[in-house]
Amino acid sequence: MPGGSPRRERVSKGGPVSSTYRVQLTPDFGFAQAAGLVGYLRELGAGHLYLSPILQACRESLHGYDVTDHTRVREEFGGEEGLRALAAEGMPLVSDIVPNHMTVPVPESDNARLWAALRDGPGSPASRWFDFQWPVTLPLLGDDADEALRVDSGVDGAVLRYHDHAFPIRPGTEHLPLPELLEAQHYRLAHWRESPGYRRFFDVSSLMGLRVEDPEVFQETHAVTFRLIEEGVIHGLRVDHPDGLADPRGYLRWLRPHVPGPLWVEKILIDGERLPADWPCDGTTGYDALNMVTRLFVDPAGRDALIETFGRHTGVRDDYETVRHDAKKHVIDLFFRGEVDRLTTDLGDPALREAVVELLAAMPVYRAYVNPGERPSADAEAIVAEAARLAAGRTDPDAVAKAADLVLYGPPDAVTRFQQTCGPVMAKGVEDTALYRWYPLACLNEVGGEPDRFGVSPAGFHEFCAGLPPRTMTTLSTHDTKRSEDVRARLAVLSELPEEWTMAVDSWSAAVSFDPRLDYLAWQSLMAAWPISLDRFTDYLLKAAREAKTAISWVDPDPAYEEGIRDFARRAIDACGYSVASFTEVVDRYARVNSLGQKVVQLLMPGIPDVYQGTEITDFSLVDPDNRRPVDFERRRRLLAEPDDSWDGEKIRVTAAALGLRGRLDPEAPYAPIEAGEHAVAFTRGVPGRGAAAVVVATRLPAGLERRGGWGSETIMLPPGRWRDLLTGAEHAGEVRMADLLSAHPVAILEA
Repeated sequence: MPGGSPRRERVSKGGPVSSTYRVQLTPDFGFAQAAGLVGYLRELGAGHLYLSPILQACRESLHGYDVTDHTRVREEFGGEEGLRALAAEGMPLVSDIVPNHMTVPVPESDNARLWAALRDGPGSPASRWFDFQWPVTLPLLGDDADEALRVDSGVDGAVLRYHDHAFPIRPGTEHLPLPELLEAQHYRLAHWRESPGYRRFFDVSSLMGLRVEDPEVFQETHAVTFRLIEEGVIHGLRVDHPDGLADPRGYLRWLRPHVPGPLWVEKILIDGERLPADWPCDGTTGYDALNMVTRLFVDPAGRDALIETFGRHTGVRDDYETVRHDAKKHVIDLFFRGEVDRLTTDLGDPALREAVVELLAAMPVYRAYVNPGERPSADAEAIVAEAARLAAGRTDPDAVAKAADLVLYGPPDAVTRFQQTCGPVMAKGVEDTALYRWYPLACLNEVGGEPDRFGVSPAGFHEFCAGLPPRTMTTLSTHDTKRSEDVRARLAVLSELPEEWTMAVDSWSAAVSFDPRLDYLAWQSLMAAWPISLDRFTDYLLKAAREAKTAISWVDPDPAYEEGIRDFARRAIDACGYSVASFTEVVDRYARVNSLGQKVVQLLMPGIPDVYQGTEITDFSLVDPDNRRPVDFERRRRLLAEPDDSWDGEKIRVTAAALGLRGRLDPEAPYAPIEAGEHAVAFTRGVPGRGAAAVVVATRLPAGLERRGGWGSETIMLPPGRWRDLLTGAEHAGEVRMADLLSAHPVAILEA
């Protein structure tokens, strides 16, 4: 194991984790500001404070995933001294770490390892950190390279400058004329549209992949984190994007002995996929739970009508599987030609290129987890076989069969590189393309979601919960969700009101239109995020259009089209804002029920619940950076102290009650379903008389419940004993009328 055994005797006794509260650190909201929240978070009931990345990143970064230096805690947040002061507040800390990549040097002093590798070439000890092809192509130049490139003085001598970028100059070449100097380096500066000479994070050429499969690189990139854990400053970790690594399982086997506290991985699971059983971690960061909870509040009866309305408005008549395949092919051609070329070279047969492309496009999950030198698991073989079956219908079947065999049993470098290419193709092709092209009900268009899967029954949800690892993370909103939990709660209502929604969107589209491929998503987003400023709405539509790549993209802008989006956003709010507000008011009668229901279910279902910053009250945010805006914590403090009868007041009351109970429950308290009919989901946690025990009841499909006249004489049978409702103080036992149990709130949180 790299670095030897951790010094266990110095590890903080942080205690079992009951819940987490995620905060997004920025240069304006650092460790001191987070420390000021600890008292409030304790009152709310949160167990651990969960931090975005804390190591030194680009100085102005608002997210921290662009790490520049693994040896320092980020100065803009208050440095290591500030982190220690935060830890001294007494709330255990969970930190996000970024093992897959780090950023290019801007300026030269910011990334010493990359600087040394580029300056000294393949013989440099630093070169083992990166997955390079020498000379390394750096696609960072614009059309002004001839005028903007210059030799200048740097921190340690001469450097090559291009605007804000700085590049090292190979010793002894600094006096050459510029054309000869460029030829003499260990790297090649290229136009930004060229493929890079290194593995990167998705299609982001400014984020270079790290080779943490190298023991020395692993130890050096984790040394500070391990020291902070050993000294009790940090209690647990969240691992960003493990699918990008050469060997995620091997990485976690090295990591786990250093992390006696919680360890979660940002692993995206698709359609019933489960976390590999041989990964030594506590579970995922919760997108699988998020998607299942969302579907619990979606009515499958609305599926056909919403798909018809979507198709009529957008002109898209293809099913989701077709759109997804085409989107993945599109991004392979747009972003990943270099990666595919390198992969087919590693396979030893460039003639297999088209078969490899179709195989990548057909992969149903982010990765099949094949480790070179080991026989692939039955699951891995089945995944690749299914992809091969689909790909064989689109290109030469013999070539596909050969390619499929090689990515399972072929050269080790090729097996690994195929695994590392699947994730970026899935992420860019599905998350950042297909989900913006096929959206009959946009609450289903989430990371890891399947937008053609409308709804799940309570029985299906219970079955899902029975298979969850007991300490996996669950969530409803994150810094990466496409829309917040309350936006999704509103959109879910449309599945119960498809006719009313169709009439509304028909009238709005008749009044204001722009591009049919974008308009229908715009109307869903405007309603679900209402009230929203013109700037926020415009920024969202610009991003959505660029992600869809049907008219513009991030790499192919069109100023005239973008001005059309701005004009559409302005006209939509001016002409239809009053009508949208009126429709949203109707929706909110039911969305409030969905919001509280999904919150209490997520906080008390199996797993360790996370609350994303600010979502203890309503939050109607769209995709990042909208969901990373500053949070008004003072308002939340006031509501927690004196919750009113508003949606916000009710949500923070439910959140605090559920988190408080969660802190009393055993994290592995048994889960058992309770029969509650079509319009409720109910379950127990724990066993009365054997520690804390809970019963959770949440209303679902509230519009349908109202249409049928309410609960009537419907009842629910509680487990033996007396149960107190933490929201009302009422006591219940035995068979209880649903109308009585849910008379004050659409949810009930009962404690034995």
